[in-house]
Amino acid sequence: MSTPTRRQERLHDLLDLARARRADYLRDLEELVSIDSGSYDADGVDRVADWIERRLARLGFDVERVRFPAAPDGHRSGDALIGRKRGGLPESEGGRRILLAGHMDTVFENGTAAARPFRIEGSTAYGPGVSDDKGGLLAGLTALEILGECGIDAYDELVLLATPDEEIGSPASRPLIEATAVGAHFGLGLECARENGDLVIARKGVADFRLTVTGRAAHAGIEPERGANAALAAAHLTVAIQALNGHWDDVTVNVGVVRAGTRANIVCPQAELRIEVRAATTADIQRVTRAIREAADQPGVPGVTVEVEQLDLCPPMEDTPASRRMFDHACRAARAAGVELGAAATGGVGDANLIAGTGVPVLDGLGPVGGADHTPQEWLDVTSVPRRIALLADLIASLGEAGSG
Repeated sequence: MSTPTRRQERLHDLLDLARARRADYLRDLEELVSIDSGSYDADGVDRVADWIERRLARLGFDVERVRFPAAPDGHRSGDALIGRKRGGLPESEGGRRILLAGHMDTVFENGTAAARPFRIEGSTAYGPGVSDDKGGLLAGLTALEILGECGIDAYDELVLLATPDEEIGSPASRPLIEATAVGAHFGLGLECARENGDLVIARKGVADFRLTVTGRAAHAGIEPERGANAALAAAHLTVAIQALNGHWDDVTVNVGVVRAGTRANIVCPQAELRIEVRAATTADIQRVTRAIREAADQPGVPGVTVEVEQLDLCPPMEDTPASRRMFDHACRAARAAGVELGAAATGGVGDANLIAGTGVPVLDGLGPVGGADHTPQEWLDVTSVPRRIALLADLIASLGEAGSG
């Protein structure tokens, strides 16, 4: 038998430590899942932040707690946390700065934790947020813990970012996420793995548009010819924009909202369309944007004008050569542990998109295996926990010294 490589030995040590912490992980997960922390429940999110802040401090991280101002509608998001720990391999000697990102909020209303408490049936754990994202966030914390216990510090800096509002698009924390990503060499998303165990190599970006269609009112019975029907133009635009589907691979275009008119006896003077575009690349989002503007320039009804506004843009997390190299690092560790990993692309967005949008290569889905997110059936595979924590810890160690060879 050949002598195990240094990396195999390291992985086996990490796996032993992760297995030894399985009971602690499940106890901690029950505590976190028992805290209601919906995106609009700032107090609940802050209770989760309190818990994570204490854990990071015990791990030797310097922790910054960020409070956001209230939004114009009066809503206040919970706090964000940024934990930082310097390593023993400076960037000048090839050490790398690694950003781990997870979120503390869930989609569930207050009272859900009591109505549907954490439970384990066989090898599966259930509860609100057990997979999305408390299970993944806790896996990240545990991976950092076992790295420290193994004395692994061959990195420039580890940064853990915990956000309060990912489930509603990160309206408060987006600038913080993007600023924190600046200077990072690698980004690791702590969302849980796909149901089949795949990691996430790509996430589509999302662009939201509002089209304001302005026509001219007239009496519909006496002089309709003096009007310019914005509702008719909106109908033409809906057909034209929906027809963009199928023009490009991995692109979807959806006219999700159409509003027009106030009374049946008035030629409709104004209408509004809300459109969502999802695409795997920035280039495709730009192509669809141009196509929407070209359609708006030809509304099909004389006398009608159309204003196009891009309301929001969440950049895609693209499948790049750099992210593929990160995936290769993960696969080598997985094979040493007897696991084959796949790379999945998804239409769902998350904070990993925002990190990728700054130019940092990102790999996501690095938590334990879980599924049925956002539903009462949300689950986590308990048997996957030790191995996924060990794989995450090994990946951090490998990436941390990636520039030193």
